[in-house]
Amino acid sequence: MKVTILGSGTSHGVPMIGCECEVCTSPNPKNRRFRPSITVENEGRVILVDTTPELRLQALAVGLTRVDVVLFTHTHADHIFGLDDLRRFNDLTGEAIPVFGDRETLDDIRRIYRYIFVQTQEGGGKPRIELHEVQRRFGLFGLDIRSFYVMHGELPVLAYRFDDFAYVTDVNRIPPDAMEQLHGLELLVLDAVRYKPHVTHFGLWEAVHVAKELKAKRVLFTHLSHQFDHEVTNAELASHMALAYDGQVIEVG
Repeated sequence: MKVTILGSGTSHGVPMIGCECEVCTSPNPKNRRFRPSITVENEGRVILVDTTPELRLQALAVGLTRVDVVLFTHTHADHIFGLDDLRRFNDLTGEAIPVFGDRETLDDIRRIYRYIFVQTQEGGGKPRIELHEVQRRFGLFGLDIRSFYVMHGELPVLAYRFDDFAYVTDVNRIPPDAMEQLHGLELLVLDAVRYKPHVTHFGLWEAVHVAKELKAKRVLFTHLSHQFDHEVTNAELASHMALAYDGQVIEVG
């Protein structure tokens, strides 16, 4: 299984508009962060988790040429507003793309992207997607996948486990039943938006504490703001923990 970090940034992205801090003006490419998303590849097939506003740029940056399935965590703007770019992957594969989310997510997609589901002039084309309510446990492309809820402030959002890898973004509290799903991991990618706690996201040291409790062999932090300089922050972390960066590829298993 190959995991690619398409984006590791917070909802503002890094650099942030109008900011001249040391991180936003840094020449280090690992300090440039698209909105958060990943792909999971196995058996030559590709699962995309979330469609960020930079999906086209992310695909070009990593050479992504196919998407076989999309899993959504939730429908905040930084996780859904690139969905229209799926139409290019329709063109490349000649197939409709199955899209999975919970009932509220699918309802939001029908509302936000109404033009996909009604008769319109074709113009430049429309995404061809098939909506499916995600199951708590299912298989795709040789992977055992689990979906479960974590808390993003007051909002439940979906986290996903793929065999021995888990992706948990936009979270400031993990309920006990979700914690049980996160033991025995080879790789954990976990939200950490800034150093201090946040009302809807883990602060870095909160995320570190959770990661230590889960005892994952390797931990990468994502949804990162411009408060984190990649090299400076990594020097503060244990050897098996680090900030994720855009374009990073990790082989799992």
